[in-house]
Amino acid sequence: MKNIKKYFAVITAMSMLGSCELYKLPDVPKPNAGTTGLDLTKMVSVGNSLTAGYMNGALYTAGQANSYPKIIADQMARAGGGAFNQPDINSTNGFFGTAGPTILGRLRLKIVSGAPTPTPQVPGDIPSAFTGNKGTLNNFGVPGVTLQTAQIAALGGPATSNPAYNALYARFASNPSTDGVNGSTLIGDAAAALANNGTFFTFWLGNNDVLGYATGGASNPAILTSPANFTARLGTALNAMLNAKADAEGAVANIPNVTNIPYFTTVPVNPVNLPAANASALNAGFVGYNGTLDVFKAAPFSLPAAEMDARKVNFVAGLNRLLIVDETARDLGPFWDQLVAAGLITTAQRTQLEPYRQARQAIINTPNTIGDLVTLPAASVIGTLVGGNAQLINGVTIPLADNFILIPSERNEIQNAINSFNQSIAAAVQANSSRLVLVDMNAAFVQVATGTVTVNGSSLTASILPPFGAFSLDGVHPNARGAAYIANLFISAINAKWGSSIPLCNPNNFPSNELPSP
Repeated sequence: MKNIKKYFAVITAMSMLGSCELYKLPDVPKPNAGTTGLDLTKMVSVGNSLTAGYMNGALYTAGQANSYPKIIADQMARAGGGAFNQPDINSTNGFFGTAGPTILGRLRLKIVSGAPTPTPQVPGDIPSAFTGNKGTLNNFGVPGVTLQTAQIAALGGPATSNPAYNALYARFASNPSTDGVNGSTLIGDAAAALANNGTFFTFWLGNNDVLGYATGGASNPAILTSPANFTARLGTALNAMLNAKADAEGAVANIPNVTNIPYFTTVPVNPVNLPAANASALNAGFVGYNGTLDVFKAAPFSLPAAEMDARKVNFVAGLNRLLIVDETARDLGPFWDQLVAAGLITTAQRTQLEPYRQARQAIINTPNTIGDLVTLPAASVIGTLVGGNAQLINGVTIPLADNFILIPSERNEIQNAINSFNQSIAAAVQANSSRLVLVDMNAAFVQVATGTVTVNGSSLTASILPPFGAFSLDGVHPNARGAAYIANLFISAINAKWGSSIPLCNPNNFPSNELPSP
């Protein structure tokens, strides 16, 4: 963990060296709604946490105020657009989680042991019911919602024994369900708002159909939506919006490659910094394990030598790769059992080998190699002791658990799912091309990830660190500056489609993450 903090400190210092110049947007024509009949009188937005304004691990007032649909609406107001009402959370810090009886709020950068570290704010707030007029809402963004849960009444209740229940929807649902079957749905509420004199809508759903699987280290296959189910659910949801108001038009965003976000790119796969003496001591501890791999290369086992050599654990002075679990690796347990039966190792030695049945050191990502990715929460686990035992060190002498790692095959699986989902989104938009425009978030996020988004020397990076980072401290959701960039992507697509001149905002006028504080 100490080395992870040093990593944060180094990249924070580097980020401060860049230019802080605010960029100037190009001159644009006088704002107008275009010449093709685009009506901006009432916009309705439906989506997940990205639409809601969720930032820094929580939904809170400042985040909502800088949600991308709110920014779009503010810019549309300059071209004749109307009011945009959100289900105000009325919370300074929001709800991040709990620590015993303590309610934790949104993340802030705090100096911990000399390094900036994302840290929950205390106190946080349990989300309260929305007390405003539900009939005038425009923003139907709900954190955690998938295409399926957006269309079932169980999203709104009951709260007990209901895995689909979402308190952040129930707080403003038009008719929260009491039995999980009857009641309002998120898509139903958004469609009803559009039917009530709505003229335009934004639609950005589907991210959570793959994101939750990815952020959990691909450890729960049941939550990854299949391509067939995605296509069917997308069609039903989008048709509900289109059918709500026959002349309403809309902008539909696709799904970025989630493995490019800071949640997967902040913690390196080789964060373990060792002096030579420590590396030697660790290598001595793995002599027995590595020796069994050499045995397996020979008859009667005759396992592939390259495979066995790749599974060996070796430490050097300097930076070292994490020790991880790879569930696709050959299970060595049965082979060690054979060594016990042959009298080549003892039962006690076999017990010591048990944690390493599918262990290997992490693969470093290179331009020619798809390696492993480490999740952001792993930063608080790497280097900690298991059960207080100084010999059992997470990520060093004990493999880091599956839920903290994306291995290459899982990365490919996630990318294939995103590709399939985006094909379905593109096809749905094309089938309704007279009324819909596609916002290519996937391509835009690639540009951010590769560091190519700059205007007049001011960068927007796929980082959580100020001043140029576009992501909030949870590593998943954009900060206000990133949300403004997203808003401009929507606006640019709308202007190109309908000939409007809705003015772009200046993302540099929106706050990035705060500087670290004690």
